[in-house]
Amino acid sequence: MGFGVPDRWLTFDCFGTLIDWRHGIRTTGELLFPGRGAEFLDAYVTVEAEVETEGSFRRYRAVLTETVRRVAQRMSLDLKPDDATALVSTIPYWPPFADVGPALSELRREGWKFALLTNCDRDIIALTQRRLPVSFDAVVTAEDVAAYKPSPAHFLLFKSTFGTSADEWIHVAQSYYHDIRPTSELGISRIWVNRQGESDDPTLADAMITGLAELPEAVREVSQAR
Repeated sequence: MGFGVPDRWLTFDCFGTLIDWRHGIRTTGELLFPGRGAEFLDAYVTVEAEVETEGSFRRYRAVLTETVRRVAQRMSLDLKPDDATALVSTIPYWPPFADVGPALSELRREGWKFALLTNCDRDIIALTQRRLPVSFDAVVTAEDVAAYKPSPAHFLLFKSTFGTSADEWIHVAQSYYHDIRPTSELGISRIWVNRQGESDDPTLADAMITGLAELPEAVREVSQAR
């Protein structure tokens, strides 16, 4: 009896990499505070990271809600109490980037398995997956590991569950802070999807791309370089 071929895994951050979370947050901010959506987004990105690292672990829906409250307070905006959960309500409807379907469909045909490693709750990511144009073989959430990236917990759980039988494993993500830096420290192959043209050091990644249209070729290059 022959042995099976080892799996090849691509793991992905979800929001910012596959789902256009900036559009989702900005649009929701605009609904809450007309004319202030862009400003709301800029403040949100900073405040959310603060909330995630405070105190004991809390579910992502609580992080979303508390961050909305603090952003409104910092911007001196009047937030109705019931509106603090606006992002929890809209997140299932945030759209994927247009380049996700073609890139992942091509990589699926080449035999890669896909997993999401996300700073999210199980129920929220289940709703989000309905928007994604391809299926995923595994999901690791913040709720599963009681931690938020850049904590290594997502990556360590994936490695202990799937990585030991993986012939190859490449992580793909937009966030330099949440994903690229910790995977570099862990020695995991990584591709940085620098959608925003950020100025962080690209040499910390095995490859840098500006969108997922470039991902299949980058995956081939990183895979061949191993």
